[in-house]
Amino acid sequence: MERAAHWDRVYRKDSAQFSWFEAVPSISLRLIEAAGLSPATRIIDIGGGDSHLVDQLLRRGVSFLAVLDVSRTAFERARERLGREADGVSWIQADVTGPWTVPEVDIWHDRAVFHFLTTVADRTAYVERLRQTVAPGGTAIIATFALNGPPSCSGLPVERYSPDTLARELGEGFVLEHAIDHLHHTPWGVEQAFQYSRFRRQQL
Repeated sequence: MERAAHWDRVYRKDSAQFSWFEAVPSISLRLIEAAGLSPATRIIDIGGGDSHLVDQLLRRGVSFLAVLDVSRTAFERARERLGREADGVSWIQADVTGPWTVPEVDIWHDRAVFHFLTTVADRTAYVERLRQTVAPGGTAIIATFALNGPPSCSGLPVERYSPDTLARELGEGFVLEHAIDHLHHTPWGVEQAFQYSRFRRQQL
């Protein structure tokens, strides 16, 4: 509940004032398309909030699209923006480390949720959900602050990663296939170093 209350407060601001705002999430889309995106692809966006990734995926005709976020306020904003298109999305209001369910997916996308998990217990719960949710042969795309990125975001501390240290956190069964270093520019012009990693879940 404390985590949800924090993010509800954050999402009261205008979206263009968020440090993570992207009108078009181009790096995420590039990695999703590289994973073999088609209308039949099943995708979940972890911590999607009111990100515009969902808009882009709906335009590509994705048949099953779920967005998970802890903030009800974020979902209200996203649904208002999307209008009737919002009915084509499965909205899951939950903490990624808590109880929630979704049908098995082909692609798990997370831009900047994992780096907020600063305890071993939370990271362990996240990886367990990842293993339960991504189909064998499926893809996990996880973006975090890079090792030279900011030590905090939105008033919270973060853990920073390289693709290799992130791979170690995910453990056996997830093979690193591609990584991108990216300098994100906030709406006020500050540079933030991110790393984006695309993993393939090994077949059972």
